[in-house]
Amino acid sequence: MPLPAMSLAVVGVNHPNKDKSKSNRRFEIALCKPGDPVELRPEAKNIADEAAVAVFSDRGIQIGYLTAERCGRIGALIREGRELHAVFQRDARHGAWIRVAFDGEDPVVDLSPTPLVPTKQVAEGVDAVPEFYADPDWDDDYG
Repeated sequence: MPLPAMSLAVVGVNHPNKDKSKSNRRFEIALCKPGDPVELRPEAKNIADEAAVAVFSDRGIQIGYLTAERCGRIGALIREGRELHAVFQRDARHGAWIRVAFDGEDPVVDLSPTPLVPTKQVAEGVDAVPEFYADPDWDDDYG
């Protein structure tokens, strides 16, 4: 049975790329369209985080990294040889969202504009729904 698909945040988009042209990650995100393929590349030699997973557009330009909370597990699945397909989902304040499906499945882009409504009270002035789209089918305790 394949793992359930999930949406992943792409962060680190304000840093310049290290390519010759110093490509701009936010500009590259602006060129991406929902459903465009993206590539996930583990960076075991990344000095900031050896579990880092970089995200590249279908033009081969880096658009950022998976969040620290997700890169360890996703990187492990990639190193295990699990087949995954990833697509650009949408841009966001923090960078972007991508959708990933596993074990030969194709990701379905979720373009719903409304995030889930939180169930607990939040202090006044705090952003109760900070551009987070939960995946109720994904078990964070998996493996």
